[in-house]
Amino acid sequence: MVTEREVEAIGRTLVDAAQPLPARFRALFTLRNLGGPAAVSWIGRAFGDGSALLKHELAFCLGQMQDETAIPLLIQVLEDTTQEPMVRHEAGEALGAIGNPKVLDILRRYSEDPVVEVAETCQLAVRRLEWLQENKEKPGPSPYLSVDPAPPAEETDVAKLRETLLDESQELFERYRAMFALRNMGGQEAVLALAEGLRCGSALFRHEVGYVLGQLQDEASVPQLTAVLGSPSESPMVRHECAEALGAIARLSCLSTLRAFAGDAERVVRESCQVALDMYEYENGAQFQYADGLCKLQASP
Repeated sequence: MVTEREVEAIGRTLVDAAQPLPARFRALFTLRNLGGPAAVSWIGRAFGDGSALLKHELAFCLGQMQDETAIPLLIQVLEDTTQEPMVRHEAGEALGAIGNPKVLDILRRYSEDPVVEVAETCQLAVRRLEWLQENKEKPGPSPYLSVDPAPPAEETDVAKLRETLLDESQELFERYRAMFALRNMGGQEAVLALAEGLRCGSALFRHEVGYVLGQLQDEASVPQLTAVLGSPSESPMVRHECAEALGAIARLSCLSTLRAFAGDAERVVRESCQVALDMYEYENGAQFQYADGLCKLQASP
């Protein structure tokens, strides 16, 4: 049984800007796993932070928790035009992930936002909620235990899925469905098809491809992820996701790249590399779990 005092202690680590960012990430994912109103409240307090990367992950975790008490907070973040686009985008995606159709009107309104990443995200979230309404059965659980912005396509032919994925004339929702179908299938052919997606479509689309490649943790995608991370002309939103994917893949071939860009001029990129290096150490170490905030707290004298 977790006590209120323990949740508070983990929450204080999350909101403490003096703490190393990897420690705050671990506290965040601990709160996500614990769930409940107190965890949602502490996550909400951190939206005033200066790190767009951290705030992006705050919104992501609230969506993955699927706790409807977070809806007003996420709407507030989506509506706040002083927040970075990648933060507002993630708030829109989280509203779609929670799955309550009462947010359809607000999502439709922001589907026409002047910031393309926000508009596209809200369009996807609307389509996800409409799909849930049209299909009485929810999509089966993701093999990666994630709540995805689109259900996987029923198609199982890798070549056909690749064609849909890379076809920029296709509706974005259908390209996302192909993306998640390829992820669920796995295997080198699917991984390489996904890696091609890092070079086409909008920044939002490429960002999601990077996220999916991180979930797959297949070393076959390392060259493509490395190339995109190292491209200064690429959107920081995409480069950051490639860095986190390399941290999740956690092979030796990823290490020098992450170290090289841990001092990047773009804050979101260098912070992503710092967090990715912590993920690398976790994946290659003997730690029991990444979200170890509670374990550390209970082990302290």
